[in-house]
Amino acid sequence: MFTVQLLNPVSKAGLAQLPAKAYHIEEKPAHPDAILVRSFQMHDLAIPESLVVVGRAGVGVNNIPVKKLTELGIPVLNTPGANTNAVRELVIAGMLLASRHLCAAAEYVHGLQAENDAALETLIENNKKRFAGTELRGKTLGVVGLGNIGVQVANAAAGLGMQIQGYDPAITVERAWQLSSDVKQAKTLDDLFEASDYVTLHVPLVPETKGMISHEKIAKFKKGACLLNFSRHEIVSDAAVLEALNASQLRTFVTDFPSLSLKNHPAVVSLPHLGASTLEAEENCALMIVQAMRDFLERGVIAHSVNFPSIDLRSTNGAERLAMVHQNVPGMVARISTEFAKKNINIISLQNGSRDSIAYTLTDIEGIPAPDLLKALSAIEGMIRVRRVEKMHQGQNGL
Repeated sequence: MFTVQLLNPVSKAGLAQLPAKAYHIEEKPAHPDAILVRSFQMHDLAIPESLVVVGRAGVGVNNIPVKKLTELGIPVLNTPGANTNAVRELVIAGMLLASRHLCAAAEYVHGLQAENDAALETLIENNKKRFAGTELRGKTLGVVGLGNIGVQVANAAAGLGMQIQGYDPAITVERAWQLSSDVKQAKTLDDLFEASDYVTLHVPLVPETKGMISHEKIAKFKKGACLLNFSRHEIVSDAAVLEALNASQLRTFVTDFPSLSLKNHPAVVSLPHLGASTLEAEENCALMIVQAMRDFLERGVIAHSVNFPSIDLRSTNGAERLAMVHQNVPGMVARISTEFAKKNINIISLQNGSRDSIAYTLTDIEGIPAPDLLKALSAIEGMIRVRRVEKMHQGQNGL
């Protein structure tokens, strides 16, 4: 029986994929095997010794102590791509809100007072010019970051008749294949800023991107451009945006991350972090993370991890499986093999992978591993944890 600690509400469709005979879900279990989380801040949470995996129903992991978990040999899984369509549609909506002044126009109509419909119509006709906007067709959109979401935003905007420039020096071959041929490559960020009527950000929050949109960078923007941030708050300097709006360097700022300094500015559209807030996205995230979590618990394989290598060793009928987390240092696989040889245990198949300082070895062996073998493996210098991957739905914590 696996015990899953649920730190946030998760779509019932996802939880339904955890068989009741094999999984027990609690909010505050004493010894959880897995933690399922969305936005709960885990940095001050005590990490139980029983924990072997953390699943984030979403993409960002800023609320999770990834470094600490890595040191403890615990993979953190997330759901890249599960909320792509939700964010893509919201970015397009953000451009429409900005170009047509829809929020201000709706507030204006909401505040009108008239004795009858004829009087209301007169007020509307006399003042609607205040909200005259521009069309997206023919305008240039600059997309910073061509990962899963950035590519989909670029393709969707191209379908609306916009001219697209993209910038991502680390774009993968897979994303490049997915990108519309209408998208032009910007050689530098400054080139993209200078050419774009709209700029949308789709980069992760890492030290290199924190504060990326600064006073210096906004000065490179085409005068009167619209900036959209549906990535992370810290990527954009609020002070730089405020100064640029007041100087008309920026026409509008659309953000999914409200701040006290900007939320009441007439040229700012602040949304309450709606990026992945659709029923479909929440369900997709839940289904995806539950499947990844089950694959790890039941088979030892790793997919969509932010701190561990991807490992998918095909199961061997009748074999016993061991999962080992260890430091990424030379000779570890040889030391592991030596311990099996000492116990006269045959290795049927083995897969090893590494990521930065951590490595993961998954093995199928003949015969049931005795406790003394598990202890011997755990005693290898550089070994972080050893887990026997029990056969289907018979979970057991590692040593």
